[in-house]
Amino acid sequence: MTDTTTHFGILGLGKMGGNMARRLASKSISIALFDQDAALTESLASEIKAVTAASLADMVSKLAKPRVLWMMLPAGDITESTLAQLQALLQAGDTIVDGANSNYKDSVRRAAAAQALGFNYMDAGVSGGVHGLANGYCLMVGGNDAALAAVQPYLEALAPAADTGWLHAGPAGAGHFTKMIHNGIEYGMMAALAEGLSLIKAKKEFDIDLAAVTELWRHGSVVRSWLLDLTADTLKADQSLDAIKAHVPDSGEGRWTVNESIEQGVPTPVMTMALMSRFASQGADDYASKLLAKMRQGFGGHAITKAS
Repeated sequence: MTDTTTHFGILGLGKMGGNMARRLASKSISIALFDQDAALTESLASEIKAVTAASLADMVSKLAKPRVLWMMLPAGDITESTLAQLQALLQAGDTIVDGANSNYKDSVRRAAAAQALGFNYMDAGVSGGVHGLANGYCLMVGGNDAALAAVQPYLEALAPAADTGWLHAGPAGAGHFTKMIHNGIEYGMMAALAEGLSLIKAKKEFDIDLAAVTELWRHGSVVRSWLLDLTADTLKADQSLDAIKAHVPDSGEGRWTVNESIEQGVPTPVMTMALMSRFASQGADDYASKLLAKMRQGFGGHAITKAS
């Protein structure tokens, strides 16, 4: 049965999707939930008093028109196949949002296909990691005016404030493009912090307290940042990092950023070298890579590899 008060559904209830659902519910927005893990769907729906869906078709049937379906799925095949299923279920005027880290070129293509079928399509780059639930998310979105009109109330609820923390970056693809560059910059900032602190640690004769240094830098320094906050918290708990393996995965956006710089002929040596350092970490046992791994865990809840 259609719920006449619920227009919005989230597909994919992992770390990001689940917390985004919780934030929307905390703003008294009625939502529907679907994940391939039925137990996860039921558990979260019970927690936040949301509508449950047993399938994509079930979700579409339960949502009132006009519908907004926000996908938080891994980039690639699963997003592509889910989008194909949705296009067979939705009607003109409904809106699909891809809130995961898809390649912006895929977003441009998908938006054109959706528009030809009468759907609105929005690509949304989302930053904030596991802390977005409490602090709000930084949202970079792309799409036409119709897509923006349909999604804006939810963007305002997800962001730190209704008028802060979200941006209509431009047409379809602009949101994921901006988020891609954001993540490339993130790679470079993380690498600089990790390398600098590794250099301080290596100066054994000074015996400098890294936890004290990072705490100091948080106050008044030009390098103060959330990444520095996370690093300071890590070092307060453990400066040796002996239990951490120096293995830093890359989730794709850094590679896409470097590829884009090559295609445009725009030099990005810092971001490129930061990506290369992640590749190098897969065979190295160095302190900087351990710090990078802990930073990723701090902001995104990413798994770390324990030293054997």
